[in-house]
Amino acid sequence: MKVSLITVTFNSAKTLKDTISSVAKQIHSDIEYIIIDGDSKDGTAAVLKENTYTITKWVSEPDKGLYDALNKGIRMAKGDVVGILNSDDVFYDNQVLSKVATAFQDDPGLDAVIGDIVFVKEDDLNQVARRYSAKNWKPSKFAWGYMPPHPSFFVRREWFEKLGYYKTDYKIAADYELLIRFLLKGELRWKYLPLTTTKMRMGGLSTRGIQSLITLNKEIYRACKENDVYTNYAMIYSKYLFKPFEFIFK
Repeated sequence: MKVSLITVTFNSAKTLKDTISSVAKQIHSDIEYIIIDGDSKDGTAAVLKENTYTITKWVSEPDKGLYDALNKGIRMAKGDVVGILNSDDVFYDNQVLSKVATAFQDDPGLDAVIGDIVFVKEDDLNQVARRYSAKNWKPSKFAWGYMPPHPSFFVRREWFEKLGYYKTDYKIAADYELLIRFLLKGELRWKYLPLTTTKMRMGGLSTRGIQSLITLNKEIYRACKENDVYTNYAMIYSKYLFKPFEFIFK
C-alpha cells in the first residue's frame, strides 16, 4: 500500500531537516513523499536538494497560503492513502506508517484512521508538554469545538476527489472544516488507532495569541454552520475549561 505524505513549508529550513529525517526512518517501504515549498528564502531549497533520496517530489514556488499548498500536494499524490506531516513536526517513531498501512490493508472497507499526537518543547523533541488523544473522540464533539488531531488523520486519497479539498478562504480552521465534511457529513468509515503518530512542536498557527484564538473559534463556528452542525459560541468556548488537563508538568 502506497502512503502519500504531504509536507508544506515556508522558511522552515531549521526544522525541516528533522521532519525529512523522520520520514526517511520509517520502516514502511512504499512511501510517496511530496514537499510543497512556498518559495522560501532561508535555505529551504538547499535542504530539499540534499534529501532527494527521501523526497519523491518537491516544488518551490509562491502559493496562496497553507491550505492552497496542501491542496497542491494532494492533487500531485498518487498513493492509496494520504497523510499530512507539518514542517515543524516529526513522526513519533519509525513504525507509524507501517501501522497505518496495516490498518487499511486489514480492513479494505476502512476510509480513514485517526490516532494520537504529543506536543513537545521546541528545542527538545523528547520533552512532552501535552498529549492530544482521539481515544474518546466522536463526531458529535465537533459542535463543542473538538476535532481529532489533524496530523494523526490518514484517509484514502479518493475521498478528496469525491468530497473536496481544503477550503482556502479559511485562515486557521480549514482542517476542522474538512474533518467535519469527511467524518461527520460525509459519513466516512473511520477507526481510532491506539497509536501516537506525531510529535508537534509547541506554538502552531492556531495557538499564537488571543487574536488567533478568536479567529480559530469564529472559523469553527462557521465550519459547523456550513456543514449543518448546530453549535453556539458558549458550546465552543466551553472546551477551554478542560484544556489544562491535557498538559503534562515535569
